[in-house]
Amino acid sequence: MKKFLSILLALFLFSSSFGQNKEGINIIPAPVSLIQNPGQYTLPSVIKVEADKSSELSRVIKYLDSRLSVPTGYKVLLVKKDPTASIFLSLNTRVDSSLGNEGYILKVTKKGISLRANKEAGLYFGVQTLLQLLPKEIESADQVKMSSWKIPLVDIKDYPRFSWRGLMFDVSRHFFTKDEVKAYILQMTRYKYNLLHLHLTDDEGWRIEIKSYPLLTQVGAYRVPKVGYFGTFSAPTADEARTYGGFYTQDDIRELVAFASDHFVNILPEIDVPGHSLAAVASYPELSCTPGANTYHVRSGEKIMDWGSNGITALVDNTLCPANEKVYDFLDKVLTEVAGLFPFGYIHMGGDECAKNFWAQSDAVKALMTKEGLKDQAEVQSYFEKRLEKIVESKGKKFLGWDEILEGGLAPDAIVMSWRGMQGGINAAKMHHEVVMSPTNFVYIDYMNGDRVIEPHVYSTLRLNKTYQFDPLPDSVEAKYIIGGQANLWTEQVYNMRHAEYMTWPRAFAVSEDLWTPKALKNWNNFFSRVENHFERFDIAQIKYAPSVYDPIFNAAFTSDKKLKVIMATEVEGLDIHYSFDNSFPDQFYPKYSAPLIAPKDAVMLKVITYRGNKPVGRMISMPIDELNQRANKVPANDE
Repeated sequence: MKKFLSILLALFLFSSSFGQNKEGINIIPAPVSLIQNPGQYTLPSVIKVEADKSSELSRVIKYLDSRLSVPTGYKVLLVKKDPTASIFLSLNTRVDSSLGNEGYILKVTKKGISLRANKEAGLYFGVQTLLQLLPKEIESADQVKMSSWKIPLVDIKDYPRFSWRGLMFDVSRHFFTKDEVKAYILQMTRYKYNLLHLHLTDDEGWRIEIKSYPLLTQVGAYRVPKVGYFGTFSAPTADEARTYGGFYTQDDIRELVAFASDHFVNILPEIDVPGHSLAAVASYPELSCTPGANTYHVRSGEKIMDWGSNGITALVDNTLCPANEKVYDFLDKVLTEVAGLFPFGYIHMGGDECAKNFWAQSDAVKALMTKEGLKDQAEVQSYFEKRLEKIVESKGKKFLGWDEILEGGLAPDAIVMSWRGMQGGINAAKMHHEVVMSPTNFVYIDYMNGDRVIEPHVYSTLRLNKTYQFDPLPDSVEAKYIIGGQANLWTEQVYNMRHAEYMTWPRAFAVSEDLWTPKALKNWNNFFSRVENHFERFDIAQIKYAPSVYDPIFNAAFTSDKKLKVIMATEVEGLDIHYSFDNSFPDQFYPKYSAPLIAPKDAVMLKVITYRGNKPVGRMISMPIDELNQRANKVPANDE
């Protein structure tokens, strides 16, 4: 009964405050409870910060100083026991168990700002909320002339729903510099993420220095540079220079880990084996089961796999050999160095999309199967994963892998990251294994943001509304086994940092709320009204985001008399779709879509744009009639 009443109270507090987005409160992710009081607090030109135990709060104070002093031009001054202080930071002397390690209580009154928490991490995330209460100009990297900086008066109590709130950044398919990774960390912490999963190795590049195996970066970190649609490139020729790539030295990794720690983010390293290992095999061919591996090279984007209905068939053997003892010695040495660089308690070892057709031809693998009594290739991979788990655990770390590690038998203490939907995670949780949910249909942010006629082409679309529906905790499992979730940014089609931002935001806004905010408090319309405020903040911060949520959703079908019928909708309410079939560019004076359209007989192009009132908000989209005809031939029609 008490739990039911507390939920009702939280719903009341949420509805009474977050329905007032126009009053200047647009916090993402939405806090557990918020009461807005009449009035505002004005920051003084000298912002005095009083912090008990200031030596323990140095990271928060430094961050707060950098975020306030630059855009305001005000001086931030650390003081002791000053009744005129503007901001008071404190750690609870008696732990408030409801807040955990990352929760906080924020009060803004006419006299000033009070922020308290059990741990410094809670204060840091409370600062993120405080910054979102300030005008959007606080996001500027330069001083902004404002008559005053006002903050609404509020009482906020807040803490996360899940402890694991992550973003995965694939730095293997395309390389991102140390400074770009730092920028990504700063962006994610604005929205209370606490984990960066770095995908450090794959067929396209080995990105971390391993001193025991120098060829991993001398050879494995570089490939032929190509642009276009990754996966369709021509195979590199002998005379094409392998000049694209890069890697992080061990000092780089230490610097990134320290930077992340300063912002209360853990870094999870991923070494993806036994599949996705072509960069390693190209560097050390003896790690392969397959004769001729010494002719292999780091993949530059050419086709190396056939993806059929019966599974994956490799065209080149991109796997480590599970029957070769040198492989386990290699992994032991690699993981000794990796474990020494990353203090986080987990190491991700991949395990996904391992093509086994070359294993099936290997005499060494056949002998292993006979020796160990392994019935099929799934059990061969399970044998590999169980040995690998022991290596990881010998380094004092927990073993984590994609949900394929369930196949053939799960290693005893493995943690599963479920990506092929939720079922793998459900199965693992029912076996009492910890689970991180990252299903493709909700949180794969490498998917297109909108329609393929305007987005850089990937094989599927994931819209913001769908991402906002993500709930990591299925009803059928015990909550204690679902430790959290994350969104994954694979970068085959992401060539630069600006596009990485475009793919991440705004969908990572949604994931942050999926993982932080109580499920009962989530509301799509309210969420999107806050997203629009954060678009304005990103404009000032010069962070790129996808405006695809404003673009129409297209469907098509044929009528009984074989005419093309075009059906359009919008992802958000209150938008008008204006269109033309005559190749001209529609604006608000053109016809407004109100019912399915019949395409004129000889039309070749449908052009559309969305408006809110008299203001264009969507992009001009040119939709070929031939494309709509192709979609109409599908049953059911869709926009992917």
